[in-house]
Amino acid sequence: MKKITLIFSFVGLFSFTSCDQVPDLVPQGLSTDDIIKGLKEALNVSTDTSVSTLHALDGYYLDETVKILLPPEASVIFDNLSKIPGGTQLVDETIKAINRSAEDAAIEAKPIFLNAITNMTFSDATAILKGNDSSATDYLRTNTYDDLKAAFAPKITASLSKPLIGSTSAESLYQGLVDKYNVIANASFGLIKPITQNTLGEYTTQKALDGLFKKVTIEEGKIRNNISHQVSDILKKVFGG
Repeated sequence: MKKITLIFSFVGLFSFTSCDQVPDLVPQGLSTDDIIKGLKEALNVSTDTSVSTLHALDGYYLDETVKILLPPEASVIFDNLSKIPGGTQLVDETIKAINRSAEDAAIEAKPIFLNAITNMTFSDATAILKGNDSSATDYLRTNTYDDLKAAFAPKITASLSKPLIGSTSAESLYQGLVDKYNVIANASFGLIKPITQNTLGEYTTQKALDGLFKKVTIEEGKIRNNISHQVSDILKKVFGG
């Protein structure tokens, strides 16, 4: 966001409206309309790329930056895999199925993101431009998180219950993994603590949204800092140079 930072280094000296020309000290004579269009375009491109990538097969599962692992209460399973028959394979299949559920739900974000971007106001854009390198993603998080959670939660809950790995669902795989672990724990005379389960759907929804916003931040950074990701004239005009 080098150019954007430069623009607002003059904010104490100049004021302008959405139809004014940005002062001549700013390269390329950018207007505020240019800047707002550039921000909207950057968010459109970064969110569309993120959603399409995560919705694809292995979008979450093979991306280590967003991959969803077992819930925290089940992390002790990794310390006792050798005690669980077929433990390693069962853990791998469970994690894959959980990520498949997130991939299944990711497409729900498109219209929600689009609505927030379309409704961005001049004051919203000004706040983003005055903010830090993640301020655009922060804007989206503030204006979409509750709607995204409401859209993701039922989709993920349904996905966790339907066959996604062979003929087995993520919910049944996770339950089977916990049940096998608890058999060992209950026979350990207190040496191993059984797992008390939380809601898998709630955990997966939260992690799926965390991964989605992390991906948007990454894609936004590429647009700001890499000319090869400035795929339209307005992006080149606002972020190029």
